[in-house]
Order: sequence, then structure tokens, then C-alpha cells
Amino acid sequence: MINTHTAKEEVEAPVLQGNLCQTAFLRQLLPYCDTPYTLLIIQPHRIDLGTFALDRLLQIAQATSAAMLYSDYNDNGVNGLSPHPLTDYQDGSLRDDFNFGALWLLRTEKFKEAVKQMTAEYQFAALYDLRLALSRLGKILHIPEILYNMAPADSRLSGEKNFDYVDPKNREVQSEMEQVCNQHLKHVGAWLPPVFQAPDFEGNFPVEMSVVIPVRNREKTISEAVKSALNQHTSFPFNVMVVDNHSTDGTSGILKQLCTEYDNLIHIIPQEQDLGIGGCWNRAITDDRCGRFCIQLDSDDLYIDNTVLQQVRDAFYTQKTAAVIGSYRIVDFNLHPLPPGLIDHKEWTPDNGRNNALRINGLGAPRAFCTSIIRKIKFPNTSYGEDYAAVLAISRHYQIGRLYDALYLCRRWEGNSDAALSVEKENKNNVFKDRIRTFEVEARKTVIQGQ
Repeated sequence: MINTHTAKEEVEAPVLQGNLCQTAFLRQLLPYCDTPYTLLIIQPHRIDLGTFALDRLLQIAQATSAAMLYSDYNDNGVNGLSPHPLTDYQDGSLRDDFNFGALWLLRTEKFKEAVKQMTAEYQFAALYDLRLALSRLGKILHIPEILYNMAPADSRLSGEKNFDYVDPKNREVQSEMEQVCNQHLKHVGAWLPPVFQAPDFEGNFPVEMSVVIPVRNREKTISEAVKSALNQHTSFPFNVMVVDNHSTDGTSGILKQLCTEYDNLIHIIPQEQDLGIGGCWNRAITDDRCGRFCIQLDSDDLYIDNTVLQQVRDAFYTQKTAAVIGSYRIVDFNLHPLPPGLIDHKEWTPDNGRNNALRINGLGAPRAFCTSIIRKIKFPNTSYGEDYAAVLAISRHYQIGRLYDALYLCRRWEGNSDAALSVEKENKNNVFKDRIRTFEVEARKTVIQGQ
């Protein structure tokens, strides 16, 4: 911590016991914060401030009413400096892994007020609690300028980081984060109690269930994926709807051949040229051949055995839910297990899952929907976060069913769309999900106000 008197003067931080993730430690800091602004250094890495960086931070802080400011930075890696742009904060930036970089400039009066609002004692979630409290007290402002250099905080590829929050060893951390998010949602009037509408499964449908597989250029995996769906054993009729989004490799030919072998395989080539994965889903669920329930299968993944459709369909009726989400195992291209193994998303509980879903970036697989309900909501026409948006919208009114046994094999390989994203692409994805959460927070406020 550096207390900031002027851009030229720094006061050495006191030596205190603990760390910034602990509520008690943040309280210990308050007596030493006697200047208008407090600069928190939140990561244990060498920080090299740019020329006049503190001056710039203070200049913007003094010109605005922001409770907190953060800026872009350079990653100082083995190959030299590389820009690390960050994203703007918004009301839906509720994920606890939001990247603010290493430097947080806080308006001290807001810092002290925020800590006073933090009534629970956390060992892991204090910084999360702090920034949500600050967001209620004023603006959290992103400065799109590189003001410092630091060693990369996490050099792993994006595909390797995706599942950190569901690693069982982090469950105690996640429990605290959930408590913080709950309290914030209650403060802003967006927390939903466990009261749900009952879904209606009535209506005439040609089959009981449809497997939906959006695909583009997956000649290496599409046959296996389709056959894992077609080989399901069920007590009800089902079909497999593959939406072939104008593949330019051998995918279309493989599907045409499979259609000669299986009567319940439907090969759809949409007229539209501008469809993302969500648009492909909309094309399938609005097709007259879609079943009463529809279930997802990615074109490079597999169902774990031939009982998946039966388990999911039964869950709709026994749990009386509008959507059912299963659990999956992470495997490599050759189906060998990869850590962390089973992804069961046990943070989704029947009473608080829909609130906790606003904090995390994923909800499990396979995802299945009551067709009559998802037809009304539909998916955003994107190729990232479309399923997350759909489940959030459904959960606003309906319970989401869960199956915690492994139903699905999720392949992690170089062909995955999120295997090795650039910083810019990660940012774009995160901004989209934050925006979806922003929409959802506002919608839930309206639901609460109408009750």
C-alpha cells in the first residue's frame, strides 16, 4: 500500500500481519490512510511505474468522482514488454476474477466507507467484497493507458485457466465469493429468492427430445459426435439436428453420408450466412422437427455413454425444471483425462444457483432446455456466451435442474475456439458476458420491484 500525498511524494507503508484478501487486514490499513487517495498494490510482482504515472492517476482521480481507478499495463515477460489492455467496468462485472491489474487507486473516503460496509469476516474474498462495495459508492473507472510494467501474473493459455474456479481445492474460496455476491445483489435489489414458476411441458412435438449440434469445419470430430448422439438408448423417440453452418471442409459430406444411414439424423444448412453458434441454435429450436426438449452437444465433444438422453429427459420431469445442466469430464483429443477432471459446478445450488450464476463464467454441460420456453427466449446470435445468456434468462423465472454425475466428455485440444485466446479476444469475450450480466441485473431488479 502507498498513501499518496502528491505525485512526487510517497509514504512508506506500515508492516502489518495478513494479506489484502482478509477483511481484518483491510481494517488494519484504515488508520494509516490519512490522505485523499490510497494506492493498493494487490499482486506480489515487481511493478515498474511509467514516467509520471502517479501524476496521471491523480490527475484523473481529481478530475472525476471515481471511487476507484485502474489502468492498462505492460506484461514484462521473457520476450520483453507486451501491452495488456483491460476492460471497462460495468454493473454486470460481477465475476470475482475481473482483471483490474496490480494497481488500484482508491479515493480514501470511499475506501474507508466501503470497508465499514464489509460486515463479514473473510479470509479469501475481502478484495472482492471491497470492490463491489466501492462500486455501490461511486464509479470504478478504467484508464485505457499503459501506466506501469509488471511480470505476467498468470502465463498459462486461456484454455488452461478456464476451470480454475471449479477446481475442488478452491471450493472454500468460492463459498466466500458466493456470500459476497449475494450480499451485493441484495444491496442493489437484484437478488432473487428461491421461488420459481412451474414449467409447462404440454404441446404437440414430433419427438420427445432433439440433440442440437451446431458445426462448422469439424471433419476430424463430427462423425464421432453425431454417432455418440445417435447411439443413445431411450424409452422415447428422439432425433439429432445438426446445423451445418456452411462448412468448407469435409464436414458436409460426412453428414450427408450419415443421413443415408440414420433416419433420425436431420442435416440443416441454413440460408443465413451470418449465424453464430447462438443463431444456429435458434435455427434448430424454431424448426418444426424439434422435440419437446432439446439438448446440446458440441461438434468436437461426446456423450459419456448411451444413457445420457434418458437421464436428462427424466430429470426434467422429476425435478420439474425448465432447463437441465449436467456435469462433464475434461479430456484431451484422444479422450485421456485432463485435470481438473470432473466439472460438476456444485456451486449451483437449488436455492441460490441463479444468483451465484451472475458471479461465474460457465454453467456446465450438457445443457438441455424445454423447447417451448427457449423458443420464447432464444439465443443471442454469437459464438461465445450464447448458452450462458440463455440459462441466465431462463433462471430469472424457472428452476434449473442439475445432474452431478459425468454425462459428457469435453475435449481440450488446439482446435477448441477458446484454447489459446489473445488478450484482446479474451477481453472481447469477457465484455460480452459482463454485458449479459448487466442486462440480467437490470431485468432482475424489475422482477423484484414487480413482486
